[in-house]
Amino acid sequence: MLVLFTTRDDCFFSKKGTPWCLVTFLKAQFETINERKIIYNILIMNEKYVNIYNNFINFTRNKDLYKSLDRDDNFSDRLTLFLLHFAFFLKNFKNEENKIILQEIYDFNFRQLELSIREIGYGDQSINKKMKDYINLFHAMVSEIHFWKNLTRTQKIEKFSIFLTDFKEKHHLLDYFELFNEDLSKKTLNSYLKSVSNP
Repeated sequence: MLVLFTTRDDCFFSKKGTPWCLVTFLKAQFETINERKIIYNILIMNEKYVNIYNNFINFTRNKDLYKSLDRDDNFSDRLTLFLLHFAFFLKNFKNEENKIILQEIYDFNFRQLELSIREIGYGDQSINKKMKDYINLFHAMVSEIHFWKNLTRTQKIEKFSIFLTDFKEKHHLLDYFELFNEDLSKKTLNSYLKSVSNP
Protein backbone atom coordinates (compact mmCIF):
# COMPACT_ATOMS: atom_id res chain seq x y z
CA MET A 1 0.00 0.00 0.00
CA LEU A 2 2.85 2.37 0.89
CA VAL A 3 4.48 1.64 -2.47
CA LEU A 4 1.24 2.58 -4.25
CA PHE A 5 1.06 5.94 -2.43
CA THR A 6 4.69 6.80 -3.06
CA THR A 7 4.70 5.85 -6.72
CA ARG A 8 1.24 7.21 -7.57
CA ASP A 9 1.08 10.32 -5.34
CA ASP A 10 -0.14 12.35 -8.33
CA CYS A 11 -3.36 10.32 -8.21
CA PHE A 12 -3.74 10.63 -4.45
CA PHE A 13 -3.02 14.35 -4.09
CA SER A 14 -4.51 17.34 -5.88
CA LYS A 15 -2.34 19.97 -7.60
CA LYS A 16 -2.25 21.98 -4.37
CA GLY A 17 -1.14 18.99 -2.35
CA THR A 18 -4.55 18.35 -0.75
CA PRO A 19 -5.63 14.70 -0.59
CA TRP A 20 -8.12 14.04 -3.41
CA CYS A 21 -10.63 12.51 -1.03
CA LEU A 22 -10.73 15.72 1.03
CA VAL A 23 -11.23 17.84 -2.10
CA THR A 24 -14.02 15.54 -3.29
CA PHE A 25 -15.75 15.40 0.09
CA LEU A 26 -15.58 19.18 0.52
CA LYS A 27 -17.09 19.70 -2.93
CA ALA A 28 -19.88 17.26 -2.13
CA GLN A 29 -20.50 18.96 1.21
CA PHE A 30 -20.72 22.41 -0.39
CA GLU A 31 -23.11 21.10 -3.04
CA THR A 32 -25.27 19.52 -0.32
CA ILE A 33 -25.27 22.75 1.71
CA ASN A 34 -26.27 24.78 -1.35
CA GLU A 35 -29.06 22.32 -2.20
CA ARG A 36 -30.35 22.54 1.38
CA LYS A 37 -30.29 26.35 1.23
CA ILE A 38 -32.31 26.30 -2.01
CA ILE A 39 -34.82 23.82 -0.56
CA TYR A 40 -35.04 25.85 2.67
CA ASN A 41 -35.64 29.08 0.73
CA ILE A 42 -38.33 27.41 -1.39
CA LEU A 43 -40.06 26.07 1.74
CA ILE A 44 -39.92 29.46 3.47
CA MET A 45 -41.24 31.20 0.33
CA ASN A 46 -43.89 28.51 -0.02
CA GLU A 47 -45.08 29.15 3.53
CA LYS A 48 -45.20 32.92 2.96
CA TYR A 49 -46.67 33.11 -0.55
CA VAL A 50 -48.64 29.92 -1.10
CA ASN A 51 -51.90 31.67 -0.15
CA ILE A 52 -51.47 34.28 -2.87
CA TYR A 53 -50.64 31.61 -5.44
CA ASN A 54 -53.65 29.54 -4.33
CA ASN A 55 -55.86 32.62 -4.62
CA PHE A 56 -54.92 33.05 -8.28
CA ILE A 57 -55.43 29.33 -8.92
CA ASN A 58 -58.87 29.46 -7.26
CA PHE A 59 -59.86 32.49 -9.35
CA THR A 60 -58.98 30.67 -12.57
CA ARG A 61 -61.27 27.78 -11.55
CA ASN A 62 -64.30 30.06 -11.80
CA LYS A 63 -66.35 28.40 -14.56
CA ASP A 64 -68.13 31.66 -15.39
CA LEU A 65 -64.88 33.01 -16.82
CA TYR A 66 -64.97 30.39 -19.58
CA LYS A 67 -68.61 30.60 -20.63
CA SER A 68 -67.80 32.38 -23.90
CA LEU A 69 -65.40 29.63 -25.00
CA ASP A 70 -66.82 27.25 -27.61
CA ARG A 71 -64.60 24.48 -26.29
CA ASP A 72 -63.36 23.10 -23.01
CA ASP A 73 -60.87 25.33 -21.24
CA ASN A 74 -57.26 24.17 -21.33
CA PHE A 75 -53.98 24.87 -19.55
CA SER A 76 -53.24 27.84 -21.82
CA ASP A 77 -56.60 29.49 -21.06
CA ARG A 78 -56.20 29.00 -17.32
CA LEU A 79 -52.63 30.27 -17.45
CA THR A 80 -53.68 33.43 -19.32
CA LEU A 81 -56.35 34.18 -16.71
CA PHE A 82 -53.90 33.38 -13.92
CA LEU A 83 -51.46 35.92 -15.35
CA LEU A 84 -54.21 38.53 -15.77
CA HIS A 85 -55.16 38.19 -12.11
CA PHE A 86 -51.52 38.48 -11.16
CA ALA A 87 -51.04 41.56 -13.39
CA PHE A 88 -53.94 43.38 -11.68
CA PHE A 89 -52.57 42.31 -8.32
CA LEU A 90 -49.14 43.81 -9.07
CA LYS A 91 -50.69 46.97 -10.48
CA ASN A 92 -52.60 47.58 -7.27
CA PHE A 93 -49.89 46.83 -4.76
CA LYS A 94 -46.84 48.11 -6.61
CA ASN A 95 -45.05 50.78 -4.59
CA GLU A 96 -41.63 51.35 -3.08
CA GLU A 97 -42.66 49.88 0.26
CA ASN A 98 -43.80 46.59 -1.32
CA LYS A 99 -40.97 46.36 -3.85
CA ILE A 100 -39.00 43.52 -2.24
CA ILE A 101 -41.97 41.39 -1.26
CA LEU A 102 -43.62 41.76 -4.68
CA GLN A 103 -40.38 40.61 -6.31
CA GLU A 104 -40.40 37.54 -4.07
CA ILE A 105 -44.05 36.84 -4.96
CA TYR A 106 -43.19 37.26 -8.64
CA ASP A 107 -40.29 34.78 -8.32
CA PHE A 108 -42.41 32.32 -6.36
CA ASN A 109 -45.34 32.38 -8.80
CA PHE A 110 -43.17 31.83 -11.86
CA ARG A 111 -41.26 29.09 -10.07
CA GLN A 112 -44.59 27.37 -9.36
CA LEU A 113 -45.61 27.77 -13.01
CA GLU A 114 -42.34 26.20 -14.09
CA LEU A 115 -42.98 23.24 -11.76
CA SER A 116 -46.47 22.87 -13.25
CA ILE A 117 -45.04 22.77 -16.76
CA ARG A 118 -42.54 20.12 -15.69
CA GLU A 119 -45.37 18.02 -14.26
CA ILE A 120 -47.13 18.15 -17.64
CA GLY A 121 -44.03 16.51 -19.12
CA TYR A 122 -42.15 19.21 -21.04
CA GLY A 123 -38.37 18.78 -21.43
CA ASP A 124 -35.81 21.32 -20.21
CA GLN A 125 -35.43 23.06 -23.58
CA SER A 126 -39.18 23.36 -24.05
CA ILE A 127 -39.61 24.62 -20.49
CA ASN A 128 -37.07 27.41 -21.00
CA LYS A 129 -38.85 28.56 -24.14
CA LYS A 130 -42.30 28.30 -22.55
CA MET A 131 -41.23 30.24 -19.46
CA LYS A 132 -39.73 32.99 -21.60
CA ASP A 133 -43.02 33.22 -23.55
CA TYR A 134 -45.09 33.33 -20.35
CA ILE A 135 -42.90 35.99 -18.74
CA ASN A 136 -43.10 38.12 -21.91
CA LEU A 137 -46.88 37.65 -21.99
CA PHE A 138 -47.16 38.70 -18.36
CA HIS A 139 -45.06 41.84 -18.85
CA ALA A 140 -47.19 42.74 -21.87
CA MET A 141 -50.30 42.44 -19.68
CA VAL A 142 -48.80 44.63 -16.97
CA SER A 143 -47.94 47.23 -19.59
CA GLU A 144 -51.41 47.19 -21.18
CA ILE A 145 -53.31 47.63 -17.90
CA HIS A 146 -50.92 50.19 -16.41
CA PHE A 147 -53.33 53.11 -17.04
CA TRP A 148 -56.47 51.01 -16.55
CA LYS A 149 -58.49 53.73 -14.78
CA ASN A 150 -57.98 56.14 -17.68
CA LEU A 151 -59.31 53.74 -20.31
CA THR A 152 -62.83 53.68 -21.69
CA ARG A 153 -64.82 50.44 -21.61
CA THR A 154 -64.20 49.95 -25.33
CA GLN A 155 -60.46 50.40 -24.85
CA LYS A 156 -60.47 47.90 -22.00
CA ILE A 157 -62.24 45.33 -24.19
CA GLU A 158 -59.56 45.94 -26.83
CA LYS A 159 -56.85 45.27 -24.26
CA PHE A 160 -58.49 41.98 -23.30
CA SER A 161 -58.80 41.04 -26.97
CA ILE A 162 -55.00 41.01 -27.23
CA PHE A 163 -54.71 38.20 -24.69
CA LEU A 164 -58.08 36.45 -24.77
CA THR A 165 -58.38 35.77 -28.49
CA ASP A 166 -60.45 32.57 -28.13
CA PHE A 167 -63.04 34.18 -25.88
CA LYS A 168 -65.89 35.36 -28.10
CA GLU A 169 -67.72 37.50 -25.54
CA LYS A 170 -65.46 39.66 -23.41
CA HIS A 171 -67.94 41.96 -21.66
CA HIS A 172 -68.54 39.51 -18.83
CA LEU A 173 -64.75 39.17 -18.41
CA LEU A 174 -64.40 42.92 -18.25
CA ASP A 175 -67.16 43.13 -15.61
CA TYR A 176 -65.42 40.41 -13.63
CA PHE A 177 -61.99 42.08 -13.72
CA GLU A 178 -63.46 45.49 -12.92
CA LEU A 179 -64.87 43.99 -9.71
CA PHE A 180 -61.64 42.12 -9.05
CA ASN A 181 -59.61 45.30 -9.50
CA GLU A 182 -61.96 47.25 -7.22
CA ASP A 183 -61.74 44.51 -4.59
CA LEU A 184 -57.95 44.63 -4.71
CA SER A 185 -57.97 48.38 -4.18
CA LYS A 186 -59.89 47.90 -0.92
CA LYS A 187 -57.51 45.30 0.53
CA THR A 188 -53.99 45.34 1.84
CA LEU A 189 -51.14 43.19 0.58
CA ASN A 190 -50.91 41.67 4.04
CA SER A 191 -54.50 40.41 3.84
CA TYR A 192 -53.64 38.47 0.67
CA LEU A 193 -50.63 36.94 2.35
CA LYS A 194 -52.76 35.53 5.14
CA SER A 195 -55.94 34.26 3.51
CA VAL A 196 -57.22 32.20 0.62
CA SER A 197 -60.13 33.61 -1.41
CA ASN A 198 -62.79 31.67 -3.24
CA PRO A 199 -63.85 32.54 -6.80
